[in-house]
Amino acid sequence: MKINTPKIPTQLIMRNFSDIFDEEYPELELCEIIDSSFMNEEVDRVRLDQIVLKNCQFNYTNFSNIQLTDVRFENCDLSNVNFSKSSVHRVEFSNCKLLGSQFPSSSLGNVRFDHCSLHLATFDSAKLEKVQFNETVLINSDFYECKFKGIELNRCNLNDANFEQTSLKGIDISSSTFETLTISIDSLNGCKVSSSQAIQLASLMGVIVVD
Repeated sequence: MKINTPKIPTQLIMRNFSDIFDEEYPELELCEIIDSSFMNEEVDRVRLDQIVLKNCQFNYTNFSNIQLTDVRFENCDLSNVNFSKSSVHRVEFSNCKLLGSQFPSSSLGNVRFDHCSLHLATFDSAKLEKVQFNETVLINSDFYECKFKGIELNRCNLNDANFEQTSLKGIDISSSTFETLTISIDSLNGCKVSSSQAIQLASLMGVIVVD
């Protein structure tokens, strides 16, 4: 699946994330931010547009209702960040830590998570369209009642992930790993799995497999 990558100019000005407090509205655009720390803050309705963020820390910051467009995060720590009711489009997360991050009721489109940790992340009631999870840890992540369209889960750790009330029809999880999932038979309808995963899932559903 081809997704649209962030549209970011090659020439960007250098800024600190705290400059957002100097703006008339909480927004930053057309800039590169490196080694910035913005933790335990609360800023509502932030807008970030055409930005690269490298080696930044945002732990425990409340970014609810944030609008992210054409943004790339590289080696950033976004643990326990609140992205609830956010709009995330043409955004890349590369080698980022998103432990316990929250995306409930958000809209994600043309988004990539590459080599990230989304352990305990929540996406409940979110809409995900054209989203790739590549070699990403999704242990105990929550996708309850999500709407999926064009989702890829490539070589991810899905152990203990929750897909209740979320259809996996047409989604291929055969390259990913898990010991157990929280999922219903209805949600699995049309999902592509490996033969060994089929046995695992049958066992989780209470089916006794015999040779």
